[in-house]
Amino acid sequence: MKFMKLGSKPDAFQSDGSNIRFVVSELPTDVSVRVGEVRFYLHKFPLLSKSNRLQGLILRVGEDSTNEIFLHDFPGGPKAFEICAKFCYGMIVTLNAYNVVAARCAAEYLEMTENVEKGNLIYKIEVFLNSSVLRSWKDSIIVLQATKSLLPWSEELKVAGRCIDCIASKTSVDPTNINWSYTHNRKLAASDEIVEIQQRMHTVPNDWWVEDICELDVDLYKRVMVAVKSKGRMSSDMIGEALKAYAVRWLPDSYDALVVDDYMKRNRTLVETIVSLLPSDKCSGCSCRFLLKLLKVVILVGAGDALKEELINRISMQFHKASVKDLLIPAKSGGDTIYDVRLVQILVGKFMVHVGSSHDINFVDKSESRFVEINTDNKTLLPLGKLIDGYLAEIASDPNLSISSFVDLTKSIPDAARTGHDGLYMAIDIYLKEHPNLSKAEKKRICGLMDVKKLSTEASIHAAQNDLLPLRVVVQVLFFERLKASTGVSASTSDAPHDASISRATLEEDWEGRASEHHNSLKQQLGSLKIKGDECRNSDEMKSRSTKEKSSSLLLPSRSRRIFDKLWVGKGQGETIKSSETSGSSQSPPICVKPGEAKSSGSSRRMRYSIS
Repeated sequence: MKFMKLGSKPDAFQSDGSNIRFVVSELPTDVSVRVGEVRFYLHKFPLLSKSNRLQGLILRVGEDSTNEIFLHDFPGGPKAFEICAKFCYGMIVTLNAYNVVAARCAAEYLEMTENVEKGNLIYKIEVFLNSSVLRSWKDSIIVLQATKSLLPWSEELKVAGRCIDCIASKTSVDPTNINWSYTHNRKLAASDEIVEIQQRMHTVPNDWWVEDICELDVDLYKRVMVAVKSKGRMSSDMIGEALKAYAVRWLPDSYDALVVDDYMKRNRTLVETIVSLLPSDKCSGCSCRFLLKLLKVVILVGAGDALKEELINRISMQFHKASVKDLLIPAKSGGDTIYDVRLVQILVGKFMVHVGSSHDINFVDKSESRFVEINTDNKTLLPLGKLIDGYLAEIASDPNLSISSFVDLTKSIPDAARTGHDGLYMAIDIYLKEHPNLSKAEKKRICGLMDVKKLSTEASIHAAQNDLLPLRVVVQVLFFERLKASTGVSASTSDAPHDASISRATLEEDWEGRASEHHNSLKQQLGSLKIKGDECRNSDEMKSRSTKEKSSSLLLPSRSRRIFDKLWVGKGQGETIKSSETSGSSQSPPICVKPGEAKSSGSSRRMRYSIS
């Protein structure tokens, strides 16, 4: 820190209690100066020789025979006046970054100019400011912070403006030319040590200046950042990094602390300032996570719709980069749901508008009775699908989440965003568990969001054993898994070259063709089943074991096993099914039915397993 010593005489000021200061001298004091609560007993001559204002005041009180002067609203208070008084006496005074602004304002108040005496206090302070303080990085910041308590004097003397200009200029310096000290401890994980770079032993980072200006109050910080941006030399990414550091420094981590009455206004001012300083380029500069944090704060402190809309527009341009945790924005007090699901729907909608307007059009997806143009090659769609499915799994446990909200959010993204439906199935499973009172129609509606053909083998195994799913969904899962296994076996026995993976288009064609074929045959066979004796048991067990091997060893409960056995008709073999559904046991004796023995009459109760 820079400092400057003035005067040569030893300090003769002493105290008599907390509110009395006097000068030890052979001559008695002849004037009393009252500054705030402190009374100074001084001599007239030293004061008259340096201060134009004190000259007039001393002459006035001399006419009244009071010898007592009152200095109201004195800038800097008693400490600043004592510096000026010591200078008048020629005593040693040390100026530094912490007291130089107060001394400058006090000298201006007392009119200690060159007209009174050459080399007066104002002149000496200005020399110190211009030659030392404003050339020092950290001293400039300290002086700028000190100007806030000395308004309006510091503004009239342009001390604050000069400090801001010096700070902004230094931030634009090429890092290779920096040879002054700065603080850079944000990236130190092991300790809170403050690293003072006295010599350029290491490469200076581009964000070397960010942390030091975080100590400024919000209004001064705003002025500095405006000056930094006006220089035009700072990238949007660096501006965003600086704003993020300031938010981390001053905004509470706990959202409960944000809404405390004592700090609500302060936090609102903070977030309003940060949002106003965001880079003009809305597509870069700030991460989606940082913007979502700001959005949470804006909502919680009630900062206004304009700021909320600004952040929503920025977030929607990079929404696919968010994480599920970032989207867990608490709903407003009095809301039905825990999290603000409607806000996420708005973000998704705006994101899809940006995607559709900024990329080539490759396919059309139908949504809400209108066609939305989407680019299937856009790499943002797959992260979006994963993000929304993860978010659905988080909010599905909310007992107040309506089916409409769940369905609308699920449908808000195109099919191309989901190459697989495992994540969606997980969300649906959670929703069904947390909402056990759903009607059959409601379960059908929510399960209709899922395409069983896009489930992995693991998810299909889970779904086949899931008693929460409608029976029709379980049938579809079992049928398609068996179809995939059968297609894989037939492909492997072919002499023609083949791919190890099954084409999804081929599977879907098989699904449509075989589903229609078995739909008709099952109606006839389920109505003409005839129970045979124990002589079919051994044959049935052998065929059942072969079927299990071909179906990727699915482990199914009794209900699913019975349904599966009724569905599948082996190639060139007889039909094998378990005992009637009414038996309720997976260990019921098997039934062997030969196609030629099926009768036309059958139970209509068994027809509920047909695929329609």
